[in-house]
Amino acid sequence: MNRTRLSLYYLCTYLLIGGVVLLFFPKEGLRLLLSNGDYGDVFPRVAGMLLTGLGMMVFAIIRARADALYPATLIVRAFFLACISVFFLMTRDPLFLVLLAVVGFGFVLTGFNYLTERI
Repeated sequence: MNRTRLSLYYLCTYLLIGGVVLLFFPKEGLRLLLSNGDYGDVFPRVAGMLLTGLGMMVFAIIRARADALYPATLIVRAFFLACISVFFLMTRDPLFLVLLAVVGFGFVLTGFNYLTERI
């Protein structure tokens, strides 16, 4: 499961960097994500706090080499991809297309490695 574990560094990195940016620089973070919506100042910071916390949890999974939790990262991201898709359909905000691309790439990367290492 070494390649699967390595693929989780991508997940950890975007969660931690994205989370910190949204937490401390919400307007700039939303601009970088191509958002055209108005989400106020507090909600992006809450999202940043949650992303940073998730990033810390993924880092703990990587560090502990908790192979049993790797499928859980895929299940959670599949749920996120479904939700993000609905959010895009509701708002047409390009932010959600960027998120789909970032989360989707990591999902495919981890999923491919997980499947090939299990065979």
